[in-house]
Amino acid sequence: MTIGPRPPSVLQRTATAAAAAALALAGVIALPAAPAHADATTSGDVIANLWEYNWNSVASECTDVLGPGGYGAVWVAPPAESLKQSNFYWWDVYQPYSYDLTGRFGTAAQFASMVTACHTAGVKVYTDAVINHTAAQTGTGYNGTTITNKYDTPNWDPGDYHTSAECNDSDLIIDDWSNLSEIQNCELLGLPDLETEDDNVRSGIAAFLNKQIALGVDGFRIDAAKHIPVTDLNAIWARLNTTTSGSAPYIFQEVYPGSTPAASDYYASGDVLDFTYASRLKSAFQGNVSDLSSLESSGILPAANSVSFVTNHDTERNGLHMSYKDGDAYRLANVFELAYKWATPTIYSGFEWSSSDQAPPNSSGFVTDTNCSSGWYCLQRDTAIAGMVKWHNAVGSAAVTNWSTKSSNVIGFGRGTGGYIALNNGSSAATHTFATGMADGTYANVVDNGTTTVTVSGGNATLTVPAKSAIAFYDGAFTPCTACEPDDGGSTSTVSATFGEYASTTSGTNVYVVGSIAALGGWDASKAVQLSSAGYPIWSGSVNVPINTSFEYKYIKKDSAGNVTWESNANRSATSTTSALTLNNSWNVASASATDVTFNVTATTTLGTDVYVVGSLASLGSWNTADAIPLSSAAYPTWSKLAIVPRSTSFEYKFIKKDGSGNVTWESGTNRSYTTGTSSGYVTADTWK
Repeated sequence: MTIGPRPPSVLQRTATAAAAAALALAGVIALPAAPAHADATTSGDVIANLWEYNWNSVASECTDVLGPGGYGAVWVAPPAESLKQSNFYWWDVYQPYSYDLTGRFGTAAQFASMVTACHTAGVKVYTDAVINHTAAQTGTGYNGTTITNKYDTPNWDPGDYHTSAECNDSDLIIDDWSNLSEIQNCELLGLPDLETEDDNVRSGIAAFLNKQIALGVDGFRIDAAKHIPVTDLNAIWARLNTTTSGSAPYIFQEVYPGSTPAASDYYASGDVLDFTYASRLKSAFQGNVSDLSSLESSGILPAANSVSFVTNHDTERNGLHMSYKDGDAYRLANVFELAYKWATPTIYSGFEWSSSDQAPPNSSGFVTDTNCSSGWYCLQRDTAIAGMVKWHNAVGSAAVTNWSTKSSNVIGFGRGTGGYIALNNGSSAATHTFATGMADGTYANVVDNGTTTVTVSGGNATLTVPAKSAIAFYDGAFTPCTACEPDDGGSTSTVSATFGEYASTTSGTNVYVVGSIAALGGWDASKAVQLSSAGYPIWSGSVNVPINTSFEYKYIKKDSAGNVTWESNANRSATSTTSALTLNNSWNVASASATDVTFNVTATTTLGTDVYVVGSLASLGSWNTADAIPLSSAAYPTWSKLAIVPRSTSFEYKFIKKDGSGNVTWESGTNRSYTTGTSSGYVTADTWK
């Protein structure tokens, strides 16, 4: 959690709570002589903060999502070996035991492989560097290191730490938050404070960071930077090697708001994560988004010296900023961050939690692979966020233009003449005409992956913006016209076709749809349309296809090496009209022999637990709980999902619950049974037993 002035009674909590509160100061720095900055180009400067993903999962995400999606970098959790608590709290990794790179998220070899995979995908890697302190608690680390004296560790001797003499406080604890000497020389809630003014310590820290640079790491987020003097930081940066790309490492640090030291004190050593920016977004998206018209004069840090964020692992838990629990308003705040021209944006992706100390899904403390349908909140995979990353890259450095405030809940603005966005934070849809400054033509709405389109005529667009959502379009994806009619919410030449496919896959393999028309790649597997695994094992996505057109299609799988596997059934066929088209299928089950069943079950759950259906058919997971179909809680306590099954077939099924750690609970009683006929639209109405 971030640390700032707080009452002495809070500072005297137990070691466990104190460490949790102390451990996640975040910020941003670059080298003093030649600061390195994220590239604000169409290659992408957006940073994905995949917090506490294990190394294998980061590698897969770089390959499958971040690289193809246009992200510039991935920011990962601390790689050093750390304290291993019996309760496996998330903050264990902010108490370093050794600078060995085998730890909670995987081995040193897996770490190196992850960096290589991300580079191959065109994604830079920034790691969380905990260099202000070491562990407050003794015990055994995740790689077997045992510590019995917190001032005597594999990397440091007792003489490498500040004492009460340097701290000028007999208890060694920071209890005067206006005293710079205490803040930077005393112990942050019992964490042994390294003597960073000492050359030996500076060299040791630099060696730890250089070990990562040698493996390809491109930069670092410096934890608890507020507690290290700028002079010491600059002396450490001067000892760092260039990265494998030949540039200075991009170092970013946190300086929590406060007068001593101030964020501006750290501009000389690099960028600073902007907590005030995130606070302003929380205020706006929990109040009036129209207030964002004065964002730049609201006390946020200068764009040239900062990195923006909506939330992080500390502030989503302590309530300072928004979290995934704010639902659509939280997603919309991230959409705004990607749209507005300011500092380098970050998109935070973490795990679901019901208590502030809760660990990520793990096995004996070691973090298990990220499963975006159970226990994790993968914002980077959200359709709106994915579309806005591309929008952000397309508009580049163009200034904010054509700002329009339609109400306290509805705003719109452009980025030069390259893109326009309208946001609605209200509880119902809103229709307004916006002066976009865009060329006349028909554009795809990237927020819903082109399911809807926008027509600009005379530079204006009449938009019906859904509640808690946005419409965004840019000039890289549109059809010019010379006599456009005002927008009616749809295109006159294309219609959306939504594809849903049940398909189980191995890690690193994705599902695509390919077909006989150009919109589906013209049977060219390299041009197939990738589907989203957000509802795994259901893969889905939307494509604009020509109206009144018959076409054929199939699904394919591609692994990380690019190997392609085609479905074995005959080509599927469909015909578009002037209405949206929905096609639900199951891998290797021919459309003509398939039907649909919507499974509904009434079931109460605790926060972080979801309900699934699994059964005797391949399309129901063949009783494998890993391939069970996640049900939607949109009508809670009723959970539901449509599945594709064979016609005229009897099968068995059951409902299960999975908690945030992946633990499975089966409903009691005998298997349920169902028989389909030759029609479609079958529905169950079950109650958890």
